[in-house]
Amino acid sequence: MSKEKIVLNGQSLTIEQVHYIAFSKPGKVELEICKTAMEKMKKSRAYVHSIVDKNEPVYGINTGFGALASMHIKIDQLAQLQLNLIRSHCTGTGRPFSRDITRAIMVLRANCLISGFSGIQPEIVQLLLDFINNEVNPIVPEKGSVGASGDLAPLSHIALALIGEGEVIYDGKHVNSAFAIDQIGKKPSILGPKDGLALINGTAVMAAIGACAVVEATNLMKIADISAVMTLDGVKGTSRAYYKGITRLKPHPGQIECCENLNNLLEGSEINISHDDCGKVQDPYSLRCVPQVHGACRQTLRHAREVITIELNSVTDNPLIFLEEDEVVSGGNFHGEALALVMDYLAMGVAELCNISERRIEKMMNPSFSDLPAFLTKNSGLNSGLMIAHVTAAALTSENKYLCHPASVDSVPTSTDKEDHVSMGVTSGRKLLEVIDNAKTVLGIELLCNTQALDFQRPLTTSKPLEAVHSLIRKHVPTIEEDRVFYKDMDKIKKLISSNEIVEAAIAHIEKLN
Repeated sequence: MSKEKIVLNGQSLTIEQVHYIAFSKPGKVELEICKTAMEKMKKSRAYVHSIVDKNEPVYGINTGFGALASMHIKIDQLAQLQLNLIRSHCTGTGRPFSRDITRAIMVLRANCLISGFSGIQPEIVQLLLDFINNEVNPIVPEKGSVGASGDLAPLSHIALALIGEGEVIYDGKHVNSAFAIDQIGKKPSILGPKDGLALINGTAVMAAIGACAVVEATNLMKIADISAVMTLDGVKGTSRAYYKGITRLKPHPGQIECCENLNNLLEGSEINISHDDCGKVQDPYSLRCVPQVHGACRQTLRHAREVITIELNSVTDNPLIFLEEDEVVSGGNFHGEALALVMDYLAMGVAELCNISERRIEKMMNPSFSDLPAFLTKNSGLNSGLMIAHVTAAALTSENKYLCHPASVDSVPTSTDKEDHVSMGVTSGRKLLEVIDNAKTVLGIELLCNTQALDFQRPLTTSKPLEAVHSLIRKHVPTIEEDRVFYKDMDKIKKLISSNEIVEAAIAHIEKLN
């Protein structure tokens, strides 16, 4: 199988590329360094050596770190300084990041260093890409970063793997990184001045989480619109509230996109047309206000995409080397405040998808509103139907509420108060991933319910895109005739959500899905 080559230049990486590389199957992609970027890295590296030769103290190159920045380190101790830095900063704890997130982290660290402002040995960055290309995945604990001075602890575990002292997953096995490096025909990196600090001082962990989360959330926004109108038809709700003139009077971009989706998805529905004269004037907010709520959720995604796109191609190392100005300047680009804030914001947006979805599920459970059998089962009493599937949705929706407490408003000063304000960005990102996973389950439960509700509306059919989604789900989850083990059905639909198959099924029958 031929590999798809992707050239990194530090300037043009996209969110979709990060997600694609991270989740690609083994052997599918091969990353390379742009030739122009390689030359700039070499010049930057030469500049670092010129500073060492002068033996004048420059932070990060021949000094201690953080609160120890005033200590001038002798030339013959500089390699040991960088090695000590990596070893001492490997203090991560908790379960490891997934293979996909770890790959995304490595891509972003490499893309930052390739920009040529860090002074790192180019050979070290190449080994980082060799890890990605050859499925050498460092074991990186999730916890330990406060989101400023860089994601020091988690990135140190990757750096430790590069020097042959870390742990990795290679060929499906947990092995020492030196063994894996030998197996791919390479040599462990030998750190010199500035190398260790360049590897760990930056926002790669939180930015990687954010990039992957944006792609997942983009899919969920579409799923939520699809599921909402399937529920609307399942309970014979009215689409009058989706009249485009209403949204023209409140033209938030997210609301406009959502309203277009709802109307396009419903076009041609026999169910929707069948009760035009039923006299129903208003539905509950969970059905009537979908454009306003889903639209607002889309706004959180829009802002997160904007901020994270900028971060992907930003230089977040410290200190930075400006060759043209003949300057080495210490600053604070490693601070993750922008990322932390938008990931907390996006978590709230995704959680709101769950809040309103859970209410729509309740409407399908309730025969006094839906005119459907209680809990969507023919013989209620003997059968409990989807009663407890709804309870699970309620549990996850409630869990999201504490997960949405913003980590970004917290700060615990460290390093003898030198690092006195931090972002907690990785915590924001980890919570966001958990909210997204919960949302997949909640929306999956709504789809489990509304496909059943649509079955009760037969022989009337919904629109072509929604019938395509119904048919896809029915290939994996049969109509519910009597009680069975429902978590298996829930898991199958969740996989269809994660694989994007549900969105693709709808898109095949619709001109546009925002």
